[in-house]
Amino acid sequence: MPPVPGNAMSLHTVGLNHTTAPLEVRERVTFGPDALADALRDITGARTVKEAAILSTCNRTEVYFHGGEPTRVAHWLEDVHGLKSDTLRPHLYTLGQDQAVTHAFRVAAGLDSMVLGEPQILGQMKQAVRTAESAGSLGLVLNRLFQRTFAVAKDVRSQTDIGSASISMAAAAVKLAERIFPSITDQRLLLIGAGEMIELAANHFVARHPKSVTVANRTLERGQSLADRLGAEAILLNELSERLPQFDMIVTCTASTLPILGKGLLERVIKARRHAPVFIVDLAVPRDVEPEAGALDDVFLYSVDDLSAIVKDNLQIRKEAVVQAEAMIAEQTGHFLRWLEGRTVVPTIHALSGHVDEMREIELERARRMLANGTPPDRVLDALARGLANKFLHAPLSALNTAGDAERAELIALFGRVYRLHEPPVDGSRGR
Repeated sequence: MPPVPGNAMSLHTVGLNHTTAPLEVRERVTFGPDALADALRDITGARTVKEAAILSTCNRTEVYFHGGEPTRVAHWLEDVHGLKSDTLRPHLYTLGQDQAVTHAFRVAAGLDSMVLGEPQILGQMKQAVRTAESAGSLGLVLNRLFQRTFAVAKDVRSQTDIGSASISMAAAAVKLAERIFPSITDQRLLLIGAGEMIELAANHFVARHPKSVTVANRTLERGQSLADRLGAEAILLNELSERLPQFDMIVTCTASTLPILGKGLLERVIKARRHAPVFIVDLAVPRDVEPEAGALDDVFLYSVDDLSAIVKDNLQIRKEAVVQAEAMIAEQTGHFLRWLEGRTVVPTIHALSGHVDEMREIELERARRMLANGTPPDRVLDALARGLANKFLHAPLSALNTAGDAERAELIALFGRVYRLHEPPVDGSRGR
């Protein structure tokens, strides 16, 4: 098997997020739960990289990898999604070792999220690591990075107020709904999907006591489980086309790769509702609702990117917490990088230790033969010490004797530091 190209000790992150790429680009490079493990096996099995983990959420797709070239990873990301060459280049960021470590810590702590301090990203990152472990793509370096990442995130969240004033996407959605309708208590709510994001949204909307709540899901069992917790009705997705006109507010977030609510369907819904407004929040990436539906007069459609302005209104409250969190992350980045840099000398340490052991064995064998021949122990010990000293000195003295002037000066300085040698006094420096 050919070796992984590039510096085998390198650590990088290649990705895009809500600050570098619009939703229509992000949704083209997401990895569904079922596709993620195969993607990890592909990128490591083809020896593009040595280790890899992929974080794919509605706001970001990032490849964390050890050993390999960032350019090849960027091309792989395009190839695996069937995109033309350089489609992603304007939107991708490539983070080298120092930046990649800091970035991982910031992402897990919620400092790089659209919702500053939001806790969901930590759970998503932990799931990404579990998937990488199951796929066999996580090695020593990335495993150590993510374990440190989770510890840092825990410290940031427990020792700062980074999440104290956080306004989530779900809370922002409620604020938008209250702009459309005089009172949520008079509106009927439909939740499409039964995952974590939908449940978070449901909790915020249910707290406003809507007139009714219905959960639509691909499988009735999971939808019914959420509905029972909310005191809601559960239906199947294939009932939507018939039931959709009944609902005033729709929040959707499924793992579908294609839209489940098209413009044509919503046109028929609006007509059946006699142009009563429909409020729709699409939290899915890729999107569950065709973007063109937002142009309909009585459809108020919002995507995850549309919610960002409301979310950012609350950033000022946590400025001090951000400064504190960034200082903690900078300190922990330094600790991890020192560990990582220490790994680069491991092969040299092993080679040097083996070389010294070989010299020791040669001199020991020589001493044993001298003892067996009746040589007095004092003479044997002296010979052993001299033999070891000569062998240890041979390589550095040979290097000094054969070096040019510039290299010799460097070696003298190096040996002085390594062996803690004292410089000889210059002429006339001694006291009389």
